[in-house]
Amino acid sequence: MKGRIFLDTNVLVYLFDTDDPSKQRRAQDLLGDQDLRTQIILSTQVLQEFYVTVTQKLAAPLTPETALKAVQDLATFPIVQIDTSLILLAIQRSRQATLSFWDSLILEAALVAGATLLYSEDFQTGAVFGKLRIVNPFN
Repeated sequence: MKGRIFLDTNVLVYLFDTDDPSKQRRAQDLLGDQDLRTQIILSTQVLQEFYVTVTQKLAAPLTPETALKAVQDLATFPIVQIDTSLILLAIQRSRQATLSFWDSLILEAALVAGATLLYSEDFQTGAVFGKLRIVNPFN
């Protein structure tokens, strides 16, 4: 059985970031791969961060309507709900490791979902947390 792949927010943002065409193409390739699509997991945190980033932080921000449609499309993937237990786990990890709370929350959501890969540029590529390996898909 193939492993599950958790996508960090930055991977999804690059789908719409015209300032970095090579990363945009790579993100489009990842989301366009039908085999890979069956393995993708997201979290409610990722969806929230995605919406804020693409509507407020891109050089050419998306309209709220376009961003809403993108979130609706992304919400068709399996979604890890951020709840109190995940928040407490993230707080513990952020206190024990040299990770921010938000990165710890991404990491804990990926672990709870049983992901074997976390695609992100925000973590050290090659780092391993249990059965979860970090990969920067843009390297």
